[in-house]
Amino acid sequence: MDAPTGLAEVFDAQAHIARIRRDGYTIIEGVLDAEGLTRFRAALAPFVGRWRGRNRFEGLKTERVYTLVARGKVFQEIAVDPRILAVVGGFLAPGFLLSASHAIAIHPGEAAQSLHFDDTFYPFPRPRAPLGISVIGAVDAFTPENGATIAIPASHAWGEDAVDRARRGDGNRIALTMPPGAAAVFAGTLVHGAGANRSDAVRLGYTNQYCQPWARTQENWFLGVPRERVAAMAPSLQALLGYSLMAPFMGEVSGSHPSKALSPDWVPPVVRQEG
Repeated sequence: MDAPTGLAEVFDAQAHIARIRRDGYTIIEGVLDAEGLTRFRAALAPFVGRWRGRNRFEGLKTERVYTLVARGKVFQEIAVDPRILAVVGGFLAPGFLLSASHAIAIHPGEAAQSLHFDDTFYPFPRPRAPLGISVIGAVDAFTPENGATIAIPASHAWGEDAVDRARRGDGNRIALTMPPGAAAVFAGTLVHGAGANRSDAVRLGYTNQYCQPWARTQENWFLGVPRERVAAMAPSLQALLGYSLMAPFMGEVSGSHPSKALSPDWVPPVVRQEG
């Protein structure tokens, strides 16, 4: 997938794609500007302060707000940012989907997350091309003290023992330090994990993850996002949520394009029970 028209003049998607191919990750600065960061915090505010992780992987002192893309316009804009999509399109087939979208607030005292890779649930042996591409964006600055993501460069190319190797200490662990508004984009095969928050402040960020158009998404958008809300979204985001087809007809609804289901006049096909 080429960069959108005019984008190449101000954003070198191919350079970021090349970095991911070499190192497993890249960092794009300025995905959110100062106004965007303010809008992000304001849109998230009604949903915070309610929940903590259920296990050590989610983070017992970490707050997550799932289905983020359905909770505010700013979150929708991030998910379809043309710079992000241009880089993701360098690895995934046309028609790729949004797999997960949530905010992550790591509170002081949180322990480091276990090392892992994000597309581990797709049962294909390593080494292999990534079946997902992940984005982790900084709303607060990411620092080594407040839980910046820890990554092992080049581990995206390791074999089946990648996680074991990383946990034994192979490779060079680095903290993905970022200023507010920046985002790390990385291969779903890159070994990484959230760092420990040893500071006295919450570290707020978000993640959007994308997957191949034939793969099952982590979040079930059809049940998680009301159709009337999807109908008001940009067509590009509707497609990312699965209201699209993978050629020739994967994703059809009783022989029709799924986007037709977003019409207020659409009536679900009736399946009569026989017998």
